[in-house]
Amino acid sequence: MKSKIRVAVVFGGRSAEHEVSLQSALSIIAALDSDRYDIVPIGIDTGGKWHVLDPEHFVNAPENPSRISLGKSVHELSLVPGEDRSAMLRGAQNLPAIDVVFPVLHGTYGEDGSIQGLLRMLDVPFVGSSILGSALGMDKEMTKRLFTEAGLPTPRYMVLRAGEPLDQGGVERTLGWPVFVKPANMGSSVGVTKVHSAADLREAAANAFEYDRKILIEEAIEGRELECSVLGNDSPRASVVGEVVPQHHEFYSYEAKYLDEHGATLIIPARLDAPIVDRVRDLAVKAFGALCLSGMARVDFFLRGGEVLLNEVNTIPGFTQISMYPKLWEATGMPYPELLNELIRLAIERHEHESRLRTRYMSGVRS
Repeated sequence: MKSKIRVAVVFGGRSAEHEVSLQSALSIIAALDSDRYDIVPIGIDTGGKWHVLDPEHFVNAPENPSRISLGKSVHELSLVPGEDRSAMLRGAQNLPAIDVVFPVLHGTYGEDGSIQGLLRMLDVPFVGSSILGSALGMDKEMTKRLFTEAGLPTPRYMVLRAGEPLDQGGVERTLGWPVFVKPANMGSSVGVTKVHSAADLREAAANAFEYDRKILIEEAIEGRELECSVLGNDSPRASVVGEVVPQHHEFYSYEAKYLDEHGATLIIPARLDAPIVDRVRDLAVKAFGALCLSGMARVDFFLRGGEVLLNEVNTIPGFTQISMYPKLWEATGMPYPELLNELIRLAIERHEHESRLRTRYMSGVRS
């Protein structure tokens, strides 16, 4: 009888989205099939230390998004490369070999290629995009550059780096009002401000610079907010299309997403004409390819009249039971537990393909 697959779910981290990550991990661990997987919860605290957590108490205050925190630590963890994919515990017995890692680290150090590079060095399969795709998807400037290079429509924007002067007149002439000001490398709408006039632009920029040394100033699109989930490696496929309608909030902010249970209405599937649905799904897959993504991504859009514009991608999207990424796949016919199975399968498949690539030059071998 085949033994279970040992899955390390890694969450928390040094990110402004630490608490969001814990909420996603709660849902994933609850939904993973215990007859099929051995689950190892690994939490990274806000100081960057890794912990193997008590499986029965891996988060505190799970029902309160504003107070949720890492639970009981069993051991601190040091990761050491080895042929058996083992993770060594300081001052304790070895943790059994990990078969695959499911990173649920939203934002900095999780979606930006950092954890992906570490796991590549450890030679462990992991769910989601690899180093390049993660870094490109996280950096909103690079995302937009590649969309433009690939001929994919996206809103107009300007980039401001730390130390550069803020040209308020240039923003007004180029983009008009209102605009969104956001950190270039952040998710969950952290550090994002909608600005209606030059009077508020400097304060919004200062807020965004609290989270990154590069910020985007982007035209605000007056239209509908659409989202589409993509799944796959070499042959990605798109889900049905959903719509986000913020309630009591000017835009789909962090508070609307995670703290206010009535912050937004998710309409799945979105009420759209068939040609618009086809356009969104086609652009989602093309965006996935343009950014060298694999495994999964949620692709966000604006619909202005009949014009579909790509906003951004999320390579480790929210994964609670009510998050858009899994809900879109559920509406497409893939229930949450089955989606997790497929993501783990894709991670192992990609690792097996990469393991067959040569890492040394072999003299005399014909290509």
